[in-house]
Amino acid sequence: MAIISFYSATTWCIILFASFAIGLGKAGLKGIDMLSVTLMAFVFGGKASTGIVLPLLCLSDIAAVSYYNRHAQWNHFWKITPWMIVGILIGIFLGKDMNEIVFRKIMAIIILLTIVIILLMELRKSTSIPKNPLFVASTGLAAGISTMLGNLAGAFSNLYFLAMRLEKNDFIGTAAWIFLIMNLFKLPFQIFYWKNISIQSIQIDAMLIPALAIGFFSGLKLVNKVKEMHYRKLIIALTLIGSLFMLFK
Repeated sequence: MAIISFYSATTWCIILFASFAIGLGKAGLKGIDMLSVTLMAFVFGGKASTGIVLPLLCLSDIAAVSYYNRHAQWNHFWKITPWMIVGILIGIFLGKDMNEIVFRKIMAIIILLTIVIILLMELRKSTSIPKNPLFVASTGLAAGISTMLGNLAGAFSNLYFLAMRLEKNDFIGTAAWIFLIMNLFKLPFQIFYWKNISIQSIQIDAMLIPALAIGFFSGLKLVNKVKEMHYRKLIIALTLIGSLFMLFK
């Protein structure tokens, strides 16, 4: 990882914008987080970028829980969280010594699968809610593995909440609690096992907090302006755009 002073003005613009996008995503503009992950991976590399991003995610998760706490739907939390924990544990060992090129290819495959599933779901125009336990298990495992390998769980969690047809604030509030717990759970593994969170990475994070905060508060204002009937379409569009950006980076 390069020394902070060696970063160019262009590089700082990229990572500041990525931090701003993380704030937007945690405030409720779900799907834009794919863009931030892509930009961070472009600057720092796949695995190293997860060490930069994770503390920022934890901070913004705390802010999201503080704001949306009353909207959490705990039945969905308890359905998907155990599967995500299992997925994270799988991802910990898959990603420990994984080759960087293989790492990026797996991330791309995850994105492709997400795009296909979301498009199929929308083209069917089905209003029914999936009741098969395999749907919860598969999306939970995929979200857990992908969040550990590249902080990419947003696409799969979006898929789950879209399928469950949660209203806007319920969607955001439930996701906020899930990711706060999952990201805090990941933290010690990345510090002590992957060893990709260091004093230097924390120093970089500290410099990105203002952009993160501006993104979060800007996101709150934007989400409040989005009507309930349009929120679902917005999340699908952001997820697909972010996924394509990630795939063709």
